[in-house]
Amino acid sequence: MNPIREFSLLQTRRQLLGNTSRAFGAAALASLMPPGLTDMAMAAEPSSGQLPGLPHFAPKAKRVIYLFMAGGPSHIDTFDYHPKIREMHGKELPAEIRGDQRITGMTSGQKSFPCVAPMFKFQKYGEHQTWVSELLPHTAGIVDDIAIVKSVNTEAINHDPAITFINTGSQQPGKPSLGAWLSYGLGSPNENLPSYTVMISRGPGQKQALYARLWSAGFLSSRHQGVKLRSEAEPVLYLENPAGVDRNMRRRMLDRIAEINASHYEDFGDPETQARIAQYEMAFRMQASVPDLVDLSDEPESTFELYGPDSKKPGTFARNCIIARRLAERGVPFQQLFHRGWDQHGNLPKLIRGQCEGIDQPAAALVKDLKQRGMLDDTMVVWGGEFGRTIYSQGKLSDDSHGRDHHGRCFTMWLAGGGVKGGVEYGLTDDFSYNILKDPVHIRDFNATILHQMGIDHNRLTFRHQGLDQRLTGVEPTKVVRDILL
Repeated sequence: MNPIREFSLLQTRRQLLGNTSRAFGAAALASLMPPGLTDMAMAAEPSSGQLPGLPHFAPKAKRVIYLFMAGGPSHIDTFDYHPKIREMHGKELPAEIRGDQRITGMTSGQKSFPCVAPMFKFQKYGEHQTWVSELLPHTAGIVDDIAIVKSVNTEAINHDPAITFINTGSQQPGKPSLGAWLSYGLGSPNENLPSYTVMISRGPGQKQALYARLWSAGFLSSRHQGVKLRSEAEPVLYLENPAGVDRNMRRRMLDRIAEINASHYEDFGDPETQARIAQYEMAFRMQASVPDLVDLSDEPESTFELYGPDSKKPGTFARNCIIARRLAERGVPFQQLFHRGWDQHGNLPKLIRGQCEGIDQPAAALVKDLKQRGMLDDTMVVWGGEFGRTIYSQGKLSDDSHGRDHHGRCFTMWLAGGGVKGGVEYGLTDDFSYNILKDPVHIRDFNATILHQMGIDHNRLTFRHQGLDQRLTGVEPTKVVRDILL
């Protein structure tokens, strides 16, 4: 008898239970195998999988396309127009309007806070006569299809905590993003593409950094993090096989790696081992699905005319909007298109015009395109940034130029489709676009509303972490904004 083998047969009760649990874990992992893989190769968790009991109720939206304007677009110069501000142009902002609001270090030292009326014309559009800036003529053409929320608010006053807050529900890094929560809860009907994708474009203004943690899975399994699609070379980094490795060889390599990972999981029971297997398998399937996705040669010329002249240029917001529609057609449930350059502390009139020229036609075209294809009813489009801008000028106010600082007390976002009412304006700010007078919508409320339209009760989508039932909307009182919903 081999003495080592003999010793191994003498197990404590704890060892027996541990080995048994690992066996159950291995069996569970094996159950994830799709047809066609070898017995030894462990496969990915099917991307169509969702948590038991979800959705909590019938969803109005099957997918979300989130057009995120990173940097804080000025609500004052786009949607939240008050004619009376023309009378206050150049005059000092009344102390009672500003109150005890926290302001950034960039303007806290200013001796004067002169009000600045928009240096652009506004006009009423649509059935409900909605004010829209001349900067957004194409968006003005779809006002009857969108709900404009003018009373969104946040406590964060600087970019990194603010953009982290609206994306993850916390100003501190480390929490899962909205897209990761949706992937965790609902999975995806498409096993050949990620359930959560990210694309990034740039405008002419100052570009605040975007960190990958904004689309991170946080403490959820890493299989739920967003996958960034690039505009150059490989659409996804390291997706292509290296020279000398064909698809059959890659398949054999993955089968062997899966065998090793399965053994590792059996020994240690680390759930991230399953995530690693899932990601390898997803990458293998994406090798076939992604090239077709980003190849727009099959799009008719009318598509590029609809989305504008930039739509043929790689890396532009317009081209990303077309790819977003193609992803939506393939069933991808959550997409986020970040467009950088909205941080206009100076030279705002020139810079914001350039920003709007890059996003106005494509954003409106996306809504029109989805509508004409019969997809807008179950696809929600969201537009907005992490906060707005101040009514007072940052720096010197001249006849044709000025800047605006960060403003979180109120700002504007819009939504379309997916069970959202069209032609709606919700929330009311004062004549300085500075404070909310009616129907405030905290960013937690905004996120809860998105989840609701996807069939999720935000209070019941939780994950146990560090002894707490964590959720996207935290523990503060949060409401769904039902007045903008059908």
